[in-house]
Amino acid sequence: MTVKNNADVDVIIPVYRPDEKLERLIERLNKQTVRPGHVFFMQTVTGGDEDARVREILLRAEGAVVTEIEKKDFDHGGTRNRGASLSEAEFMLFMTQDAVPVGDNLIENMLRAMEDETVAAVYGRQLAGEDVGVIERYTREFNYPRESSVKSLGDLPRLGIKTYFCSNVCAVYRKKIYDEMGGFVLHTIFNEDMIMASKMIGAGHKVAYAADAEVVHAHRYTYRQQFTRNFDMAVSQRQYREIFEGIRSESEGMKLVGDTARYLVSHGKWYLLPDLVFQSGFKFLGYRLGKKYDKLPMWLVKKCSMNPSYWKE
Repeated sequence: MTVKNNADVDVIIPVYRPDEKLERLIERLNKQTVRPGHVFFMQTVTGGDEDARVREILLRAEGAVVTEIEKKDFDHGGTRNRGASLSEAEFMLFMTQDAVPVGDNLIENMLRAMEDETVAAVYGRQLAGEDVGVIERYTREFNYPRESSVKSLGDLPRLGIKTYFCSNVCAVYRKKIYDEMGGFVLHTIFNEDMIMASKMIGAGHKVAYAADAEVVHAHRYTYRQQFTRNFDMAVSQRQYREIFEGIRSESEGMKLVGDTARYLVSHGKWYLLPDLVFQSGFKFLGYRLGKKYDKLPMWLVKKCSMNPSYWKE
C-alpha cells in the first residue's frame, strides 16, 4: 500500500460536551496531508441549546457526518461500532474529542505503518500538554516511547499485558479485519480497544505503534479519579478474564512507579515523591478492588466506578 492524499480512510469520533480541544482537532484534520473521506461524529445529545452549538462546530470538518446518540444509548464499544457501520473505507481512524494532532501528517504516518499487511491496527503516540504536571508527562513517555514497534503473539512472554495495549484515543483499524473480529465488544466499561487488539493478535495479526503519529492528550486526574479509573480498568479485565488472566500486568505498574521515582529524584523533583506515592496508592487500591467487583454490593461498586451509569442496567 502506498500512502496517498486520497487514501481510503474515514475518521470516527464520539462527542459529548466537548471543550475547545475539539475545535483544534477539527482544524488539524482539515489540514492533513492525507484527507479522510468522511469524519463521522457520534454526538451524544443533551437536549439543550448546547447541542446546536456543538453541531455547528462539528460541521466545520471536511466530510463531516453527524449522528445523534441519546445519552442512555451511549456505549464505548457499541457507539464506535455504529460509526464503523457507516464507513465503507479500507481503514478507520478512531479518535477521542480531546486528542489534538501535533502536525499535519498524523494520518499519513499511521497509514504508513499499515504497509505491512500483517498489521491489523496501529495506535499513535500520546503526548502530555504543559498543564498536567511532571508525573503525568513522564507516564506518557513511559507508555508512549519515542521508538515505534510492532507486536504479535510471540511478544506475550516478554511484554505481558502491554502486548495487547492499544488506545482508541488515536488508532487506525483495517476494516476488513475489524469486521472479521465482530467489531468492538458491547456494553464494556473500559478497554474495548485492548480487547479488540487481543482478538486480532490471537488471530495471528499484528498491532503496531507509530511513534511519529502524535497527538496531545492527557488528563490531570485527582486521586479519586485515579482510583475510579483503575477500578473500571480492573472490572473490564475481570469481565474478560479469558483474555487477561495469567498475563503479567501489575509488574508493569510497579515498574512505572519505580522509574518515575528515579526520574523525579534525578531531575531535582524529589518534592513530588509524596504525590507519586498517593497517586500510585489510589491506582493500586482501585485496581485491586475492581478485580473483586463481583463480590461487592452494587451500591459500593457504583461509588467506586468512574462510570456509575454503566451499572444501571
